[in-house]
This record gives sequence, C-alpha cells and structure tokens, in this order.
Amino acid sequence: MKQPPHFDETHALFTYTYPADAIIQHYKYRNALYLSATFAELLIHKLQTDIDLIIPMPLHDERVKERGFNQSLEIAKIIARRTHRTVDSIGCYRVKNTPPQASLSLKRRLNNMRGAFQCKQSYMGQHVALLDDVMTTGASLNELAKVIKKAGASKVSCYVLARTQ
Repeated sequence: MKQPPHFDETHALFTYTYPADAIIQHYKYRNALYLSATFAELLIHKLQTDIDLIIPMPLHDERVKERGFNQSLEIAKIIARRTHRTVDSIGCYRVKNTPPQASLSLKRRLNNMRGAFQCKQSYMGQHVALLDDVMTTGASLNELAKVIKKAGASKVSCYVLARTQ
C-alpha cells in the first residue's frame, strides 16, 4: 500500500448489503434506539481483551441536534457497561461539520475528512477501539485514527456494524 491506514485493524459484524443496510438505516434515521443493545451484544463478541478505551465516532454538534443522538455513542455506552471498559466521548471531537460521507465520491470523502477531528487529551500507550456504524472507504475512521495516534495511542482497532465490499 502506498498509504497504509492509520488504524491497525477493522472488525465488522456484517457486509453493508440487504438486510443489514436497511436495519442500520432504520436505526440511524428512525430513532430505533432499541437496536443499540442488539448491536452492542454482537460487537462484544468481537472485542479484543486488551482494549483500554472505546471512542465512538464523534459527530458534530449540529448533526447530533438534527438526529437527536450519536448512534455510535449509544452502542459504546452499552458495551462499556457490559465489559467494564471506559468510553471517551469528549477527548476527541469533530471540528468540521462535514456533509454525510454517503453522498460523496471517494476523492471528495478523503478531502471532506481532512482536519475534521481534534483530540484534547493523551492516549499514550493505549489500545483504542474506535466504534462506528458503517465503514465504506474508511476515510472517517482513518482521519480519527490519525489524530488518536498523534495523541499517543499505540494501537487503534476499528469496530463497525457493517462494511461495504
């Protein structure tokens, strides 16, 4: 690879095809928060034992206001409670209110995410689990992993509900 990703590995529950895509869209856009527990239970089985911290994909404040919740944070809270891990939902944050990645080409996705995140604390020597709903190009997770590694993380593992083929 000319430019390997900043994250070390990715674990996905499903391929982003029917019916998983429809269920995830229902979860995100129809406030189907009851699905958080199911997704969390399934992800717990994939979670590595040496994870120090879980960081859900940060949403911009405007996006949270539109949607009413951060779907990744809802799942992360349940995982943390069940596995006795810590969720950090404030150490890294989104500084750019980017348009949804799904509507953009690969090149625009990469440009869209450049400089989108900042971290305000150290993750020195920690194995950080990033949690997101869908990985398509990996641009969002890669940009977040980049700033987390700059903040000292020794390893960044991505956990997603679904990944495109």
